[in-house]
Amino acid sequence: MTDRRLRILVGKPGLDGHDRGAKIIARAFRDAGFEVVYTGLHQTPEQIVSAAIQEDVDCIGLSILSGAHNTLLPRVCELLKEKGAGDIKVFGGGVIPEDDIPALKAAGIREIFTPGASTDEIVGWIRENIKSRD
Repeated sequence: MTDRRLRILVGKPGLDGHDRGAKIIARAFRDAGFEVVYTGLHQTPEQIVSAAIQEDVDCIGLSILSGAHNTLLPRVCELLKEKGAGDIKVFGGGVIPEDDIPALKAAGIREIFTPGASTDEIVGWIRENIKSRD
């Protein structure tokens, strides 16, 4: 068993230029004791997956407000599987209609946090559902 802290990559896929929420959640993760890698704005799914593998993260949190969630989030899961890193868990948050959530979960997204979710709720979910890959 390892004492390594959970490593979380926070990514902003697509053309969405609003990263305040991603920065807030990244800080909440750091305050909760997790190691955080933030990729910055305008990342492709390929860039996010590459960074996740290079950084040896346990999970990826994707923040998306652009409306492209049905394309970009499942693509991250597909790429992880293709690269042999399907054990890296993916969760998302942002402005995502409730009707889209079942298809996203079917595509491999573990959880979706919509506006109004607290940082405590998200941190609690990670603690309950994400384990170190070591």
